Amino acid sequence: MTPMGLNTYCLRALRWTDAQLLDYCGQWKLDAVFLQDSLDPKAMDPAHWRQVREHAARLGLHLETGGGGVFPKTPEAFPASVDTIFKNVERAKALGSPIVRCVIASERAALPPGPIEQHVATMVRVLKAVRSRVMDAGLKIAIEIHKDLQAWEQRTLIEEAGKEYVGSYLDTGNPVFVMEDPITTIEELGRYALTVHLRDSVVYEHKRGVAVQWVPLGEGTIDFRQVLAKVREHCPPVYVYIKPITGRPPQILPIYDAAHWKLYPKARAADLARFLALARRGQPYEKNMVIEDLAGRPTPPHFLDAIRFQQREHMERSIDYARKTLDLGIRWRS
Repeated sequence: MTPMGLNTYCLRALRWTDAQLLDYCGQWKLDAVFLQDSLDPKAMDPAHWRQVREHAARLGLHLETGGGGVFPKTPEAFPASVDTIFKNVERAKALGSPIVRCVIASERAALPPGPIEQHVATMVRVLKAVRSRVMDAGLKIAIEIHKDLQAWEQRTLIEEAGKEYVGSYLDTGNPVFVMEDPITTIEELGRYALTVHLRDSVVYEHKRGVAVQWVPLGEGTIDFRQVLAKVREHCPPVYVYIKPITGRPPQILPIYDAAHWKLYPKARAADLARFLALARRGQPYEKNMVIEDLAGRPTPPHFLDAIRFQQREHMERSIDYARKTLDLGIRWRS
């Protein structure tokens, strides 16, 4: 049986403390918690880290965590990136996490000008600068599969940095934003997976290209029975986390626009063909959803109660699907 947890970022609108998030996981009889982007006012207080670790232990929860973006956009930012990882290593070690999450960029277009090979080389330099500190702490850096690199590019990064201390935070929701079927992602990066996070998407054809949108687990285009089979085939034993980030509008990938491909000069035809086959099987999401991320606008205050309800309800629907359909989790069976 595969142990299951949840990713706390999905419940961010509730603005719960770390203790409240852990208690929620305990109430749901989960096996683990991934504490991501903590909103606790004491999140960076070392005394708080010990308290959280002890609280997780009392609840029988395996805990994983880390930080956010670490890519230095200018040479002058390099020392700050290294210092950020050092701080995240200190916190992760104190919390009892075996890994440290890192993100390269929010999306591919957010990277500075230059070829992707240049950015991979920069990131390798950052990682090598923290290697001894990470290994001395007995941890590994988990680079999240985000909306920046395709899987083969991240595999190159991990192999050049060193697989003895760098691996993949394997997220099934982000590959579709770089025109990749999550199955391709698992096949390319599964051997380096340190943690696996399940997120569903609708992927469908659009007159301007392909549309993608995140939805609750089991309600999108992705075949998660196949995903789990691939995880078990390609990945070492890892904790699997439920991560339904919803409330965002569909995003159009303008694959018929030549300018779009300037960001992907070495995209692989076979990988694109597989992604297009996925889109051909998909369709728009037809269930109700409150859209919280409004382009260029803050979330209206009168939306907040609906968003809080939705985030919790989507998480609980996703956990239910993971248990009943995917047979994930251990503690809830007793």
